[in-house]
Amino acid sequence: MADVMSILSSSYKAAGMSVPSKTKYVAVDPTLYQGAWTGKYSDGKKFSITISQIDGFRAQVHYESGSTSQYQQVLIKDSSFRFGNTKFTLTGPGQAQVKNVGTDPATGSTYLDTAVAKRAT
Repeated sequence: MADVMSILSSSYKAAGMSVPSKTKYVAVDPTLYQGAWTGKYSDGKKFSITISQIDGFRAQVHYESGSTSQYQQVLIKDSSFRFGNTKFTLTGPGQAQVKNVGTDPATGSTYLDTAVAKRAT
């Protein structure tokens, strides 16, 4: 278990995800986030993120990629939120950057996948 935590910790640090924010949580504009987002990682693997039930700075997220299907409540802060090993950052109207920390099953080493997600219109 310690190895898994060590891997996740080093991956988050490498991805720049561990920098604490000094801003407060504030209500977001639901129209900027709500809806179905899709994209493709550099290895060709597709993903989809559905953001719903936005209330203030809280939201419900459903992430699907390959055999992974994950539901989670998130807190939106500084135009981004984290769920599982993934970080979603709004970069503009209808566009976001998605960073996902994965583990290579053959070597056990971690890697960072970065992709652009676009909201369906």
